[in-house]
Amino acid sequence: MTGNSESVEIVEGAPRDGFQSIDKPLPTEEKIAIIEALLSAGVKRMELGSFVSPKAIPQMADMADIAAHFQGRDGVRLSVLVPNARGAELALKNRYSELVFVFSVSEAHNQNNVRRSVEQSLQQLRAVVDTMAGDANFRLRVDLATSFDCPFTGTVPLEEVRRAFAKAIAIAPDAEFALCDTTGRADPVTVKTRFETVMADAPDGTGWAFHGHDTFGMGVANALFAYQAGVRVMEGAAAGLGGCPFAPGATGNTATEDLYFAFQQGGIDTGLDLEKLLAAADRIAALPGGKTGGHLRLVPRTRAYA
Repeated sequence: MTGNSESVEIVEGAPRDGFQSIDKPLPTEEKIAIIEALLSAGVKRMELGSFVSPKAIPQMADMADIAAHFQGRDGVRLSVLVPNARGAELALKNRYSELVFVFSVSEAHNQNNVRRSVEQSLQQLRAVVDTMAGDANFRLRVDLATSFDCPFTGTVPLEEVRRAFAKAIAIAPDAEFALCDTTGRADPVTVKTRFETVMADAPDGTGWAFHGHDTFGMGVANALFAYQAGVRVMEGAAAGLGGCPFAPGATGNTATEDLYFAFQQGGIDTGLDLEKLLAAADRIAALPGGKTGGHLRLVPRTRAYA
């Protein structure tokens, strides 16, 4: 890949998928400071948090305050995750038009995650689209969780992924879609094959993203193989912060700094400032109760910068 002029867009997920993995509520000011540090490092797309029930995810109880602080920030795309129409209403109330909606391909995981069937989640997706219909700035990404593996039932059949995608794109034809390796159990060959297959089912012009975890050490390799399949949007979390509370055994997200290294070393631009990114990752790694990972952050800085 060396020498080409391609680029990749890395979506920073630490403020959402990362923070929600920490049980004890973090100070709102610390969350804001970390988000500011990530933006300073050149992050142009970020999941700012979730409009969800504080009973379900207490860490997101201050979402309105964080949303207010970053509202209208120029030059960046700040999205919020919503699991239902109520979440979309809150996003709209807080003047956020870029949403991420997640549902699981696996029935068992969807029931554990959002306490409803896959079909009920798809009904909520339709309600989200209807809620946002009057907003000219509305942008949507649909995350298909457990697109490879379910922590409760094992390997998710490819045909189930294709059926779930077909139903979702019929509801939200203009959305960007992400296949998510929720448990981190996917392997690079399967990631490439699944993306190629599902992408072939989609209309031309459909946007694609990959969300991976590094449970089995395959996070970076999986992202590279997704890139080979034609995916140009990758999600990571600085310091590898994360671990799905509804996927037992899953560890953190693929570290943003590791994705930076893999792509940038291969001549694929990320637009990120490594020194500032590592400083932000260090601050995240120091958070009490966080589960972090990654490799580049542990390399002596003189070597990392070289």
